[in-house]
Amino acid sequence: MLYDAHGTVCIRVWTLGTFRGTKGDNAVRHQNTVFHTVLKHLPWDEFERLVKVYGADEDERGFTAKTQLVAMIYAPLSGAASLREIEAGLSSHQTRLYHLGIGPVRCSTLSDASAHRPSGVFSDLFAALVQRTQRELRRQLDGTTYLIDSACVALNCRSERWARFSAAVCGAKVHVVYDPDADQPVYSAFSAANVNDITAAKAMPVEAGATYVFDLGYYDYAWWAKLDAAACRIVTRLKRNTPSP
Repeated sequence: MLYDAHGTVCIRVWTLGTFRGTKGDNAVRHQNTVFHTVLKHLPWDEFERLVKVYGADEDERGFTAKTQLVAMIYAPLSGAASLREIEAGLSSHQTRLYHLGIGPVRCSTLSDASAHRPSGVFSDLFAALVQRTQRELRRQLDGTTYLIDSACVALNCRSERWARFSAAVCGAKVHVVYDPDADQPVYSAFSAANVNDITAAKAMPVEAGATYVFDLGYYDYAWWAKLDAAACRIVTRLKRNTPSP
């Protein structure tokens, strides 16, 4: 991979490796990018289903959810640090966008789509990918251990419509299920700061047979029973007034 300056905008652009994509020497050569091959691993049938469920392309105006997803995947792989760099990088491969199944990307259009397109279509796709990964992991390990916790994030007054915590404070919480073996989160969700941890936990997906570790913020017999019904194990602290079995 090489970083070069393209056009009049001097930025670092990832030059994608290529390989032969045709058979025989008499055919016109077309070279697929490595990025194109990476995208083949995504469950596109599931993504198209989610697009329909969320109506993510109803007001697309030519900029589809697929184009947005591909652009946002391209960003970290290319080292792009802004929407303008994403636009410049993909524009440098303009002739190959057709083979990726996407159209042109403009930073203003990408910004509008990120602000208004339902985020659930992407978070649900991520959850589907995690499930596929965990199935492979379970073939190698006898059970998986997850850590559940939350963290507060201070926000400014622009978030007061949904994240007001008190008269003078706005804040949010990020709720995370963390896989210590993979050293990465497998689930995350955001809420206002005054939402209890157990309320968010009840909406989290449960993996049958896994071990869940959490603190007293998740003290709820009904939720524990749900985990037990899924053959899960739990590790937590008990309150002093918890009755003995």
